[in-house]
Amino acid sequence: MRAVIWLSQQTGKAILKLTQRDYADARMSSLVAKFGSPGEVNGKVFNILGAKIRGKSKLPIGRKIICFSPHPDDDVISMGGILRKVTENDNDVTVAYMTSGNIAVFDHDVRRYVDFLERLSTEGRIDREKVADLAAKAHDWLDRKHPGEVDIPEIQDIKRIIRESEAVAGIETVGLARSAARFLNLPFYQTGKVRKDPVGPADVAIVRALLEEIQPDLIFVAGDLSDPHGTHRMCKEAIDLALLELRGKVQPEIWLYRGAWQEWAIHEATWLVPLSQEELRLKIQAIFKHQSQKDSAPFPGGYDEREFWQRVEARNKGTAAELDRLGLAEYFAMEAYVVE
Repeated sequence: MRAVIWLSQQTGKAILKLTQRDYADARMSSLVAKFGSPGEVNGKVFNILGAKIRGKSKLPIGRKIICFSPHPDDDVISMGGILRKVTENDNDVTVAYMTSGNIAVFDHDVRRYVDFLERLSTEGRIDREKVADLAAKAHDWLDRKHPGEVDIPEIQDIKRIIRESEAVAGIETVGLARSAARFLNLPFYQTGKVRKDPVGPADVAIVRALLEEIQPDLIFVAGDLSDPHGTHRMCKEAIDLALLELRGKVQPEIWLYRGAWQEWAIHEATWLVPLSQEELRLKIQAIFKHQSQKDSAPFPGGYDEREFWQRVEARNKGTAAELDRLGLAEYFAMEAYVVE
C-alpha cells in the first residue's frame, strides 16, 4: 500500500489509473507480478484506503469514551472534529486533562487576570481583602522573578486555573458539557519546571482510578510523541501502566491521535475521519478558546512556528487533499487515527 501510494504521488495519477508502464518505470514490476496485473494491485490498495474512511454513521454510538489529553488543549487541537461527532452520536464522553499545563502560561496573562479580579473586588462583587492579598503576592513575585525561576504556589495555581477555564470553553464549543472535563493534575508534572519527574505509582494510580470509575469502551490517547518537553510520552506511559494493572478488568479499544506536532501518514492510519467545513470551523474556534496559547505559544516546536490552529487547518485539509489526489472521494478535511 505504501509503495502504490508513493507511485501515485510520483506520477501524479490516481491509484486506479496507474499502468504497467508506471510500475515498470519505477522498478516495481515485481509488485504487479505478485498480484497478477496493475488493476489487481490498484484495486486492492484503493479498496483498503476507502475502507479506512469513517464518517459519523460509522463511528461509535452510545458508548463510554475517555479522551486523554496530556495538556489542556491537545484534545481540541488533535481530535476536535471527532469529539464533535461522538458527542452528536450520544456517547458518554469524558475529557481527562492529565497535566495542568501551567508552565505554558506567560506571566503577563497572570497580571491580566489578577487585574480582572482587582477590578471586580473594587466594585464589591468579590472579597476585596482576599483579592488584595493575592494581588500583592502576585505582583511582588512577578516584579522580582528571574528568568526560569520556579513560580510560587499562588502563581502556579492561577496559571493552572487559566488553562482549566480555557479547556472547559474549548469542549463546550464542540458540544460537550463542562461536566465532561476532568482535571487529573498528575504529580510528575508538578515540578514548576520544563523538566519533569519520572512517571511514578501516584500518577498511575490516578489514571487507574478514572479507568475503573468510568469503565470505558474506547479511549483516545496522544500518539504524538514529538512534543518538545516529553509530556505526551510520559502521559502515554502512565496510561499504559494503568491498563496493564487493570488487564482483564478494563480493556478499552485504544485510538491514538496526533495533530499538535505531526500527523499520521495515510498508509499508517487505521481510520480517516472526514470533517465538513463547519466541523473544521468549530474545531478551530475551540482551539481559539485557549487564549493563553494563541499567537505565541511558549513551546511551539523548533521546526514549526505556525500557531496550532494553522497547523491543524493545514494538516486536516492536507490529509483530505492527499486522498483526493489518490482518486478517492473528495472531502473538505480529515483527522487520522491509529488503533493500537
